[in-house]
Amino acid sequence: MTRRETKIVATLGPASSDPALLEKMIRAGVSVVRLNFSHGKAQDHIDRARLVREAAKRAGREVGIMADLQGPKIRVGKFAEGKVQLTTGQKFLLDATRTELGDVNAVGLDYKELPRDVKAGDVLLLNDGLITMQVDSVKGEAVLCTVTMGGELSNNKGINKKGGGLTAPALTAKDMEDIKTAMSFQADYVAVSFPQNATDMEMARQLCNVAAAEHNHKPHLIAKIERAEAIPRLEEILRASDSIMVARGDLAIEVGNAAVPALQKRMIKMAHEMDKTVITATHMMESMINNPMPTRAEVSDVANAVLDGSDAVMTSAETAAGKFPLETVVEMAAICLAAEAAEEVKLDADFSGKSFTRIDQSIAMGALFTAYHLGAKAIVALTDSGSTALWMSRHRIHIPIYALTPKVSTQRKLTLYRNVSPLLMDTSADRDTALADAEKHLKDRGIVKTGDIYVITCGEPMGAPGGTNMLKICKVS
Repeated sequence: MTRRETKIVATLGPASSDPALLEKMIRAGVSVVRLNFSHGKAQDHIDRARLVREAAKRAGREVGIMADLQGPKIRVGKFAEGKVQLTTGQKFLLDATRTELGDVNAVGLDYKELPRDVKAGDVLLLNDGLITMQVDSVKGEAVLCTVTMGGELSNNKGINKKGGGLTAPALTAKDMEDIKTAMSFQADYVAVSFPQNATDMEMARQLCNVAAAEHNHKPHLIAKIERAEAIPRLEEILRASDSIMVARGDLAIEVGNAAVPALQKRMIKMAHEMDKTVITATHMMESMINNPMPTRAEVSDVANAVLDGSDAVMTSAETAAGKFPLETVVEMAAICLAAEAAEEVKLDADFSGKSFTRIDQSIAMGALFTAYHLGAKAIVALTDSGSTALWMSRHRIHIPIYALTPKVSTQRKLTLYRNVSPLLMDTSADRDTALADAEKHLKDRGIVKTGDIYVITCGEPMGAPGGTNMLKICKVS
């Protein structure tokens, strides 16, 4: 079987919660399972996390678990008949004080701050941008609008402001409780919805670390880039995060559909340059919610995300609520493989004009360069924290990288890194024993055979984090 480099993040939901089906999805290529905290109670997520761990064990591999926080929900209230039909040109009132159910003229607001966040002339987009309204005036707690594009508006649909500017904090009281739930089962990744700046991510990290301290656990943090305000602050958000998600749904509503493809490329490039991982998400295989095959446009979308350099591509409703969750994963894996086969290796250009001040980073880059020019079968990193494997994974090389780590927590975090296969191995022995064990690990799995060359990095003394200081070229005897 050809080895795929790009990872697949699959959202778990009613359609994929059967244990046997989930095991098949993991075998078919799911590396990280996303638990969407916008739906379900705390116990539901605890039960699903256990389901994932058990399915992964049966499949004979570790997968990462991502807890995706709901974030602020900027929504309209409910309607007396569940929905209304709005017509272009009509007046419509968004009223933060309204307690009765809505009708064709007005509706209450779940988000009470809206009257302070908007002014006359602003454009509001409702129901994922399918309905648009222009603000005529704000009077007290009421926002009077003219509908500029009509349509059906139903209970609790979302509100976005064109160009951004809604002040809702990224972390709500619900998110803070959900972080505690996620840390109770040691989620490997926590995705923060709607961060506007580095402070939002730093606060989330502090909350995660406090909640996970009793488990001696520290999750990696993913910033979901979905607000217009986040774009000028990308660099500071990246510095405060371990990963970003190109969350194209809400982002497209705020900045406009046409701006998103170029932003996607920019975000992925910046993440690589800053040694962060990146997930491309939203509507990737949307038609497979109801159809067994993707559209050609969706195939191109997934392939372009791979060619842009995404570490992972993500499913949402396709696997959470769709009719073909397993088929979606199979199709996505095939598209990733085909796109990777078309990629060019530009390793020499990547290194041109670069200087490395850290010993461990220099060793990682040396391993890539050496393996590429020697035609090595594999690159092996004996790693405690996973940093060496992360640096290596930022460059396209098409030589498989195997991260051998003694920590299950590190192994699970590494499931998101492109072109990295994390394996569990005790690396606390003396150097020669550890190197011999590493080669046996590779031979037993059929990764290398007699006569093959591979490159290995480790640190002396063994087991000291951040201590990678040795590069060795080995030939299998």
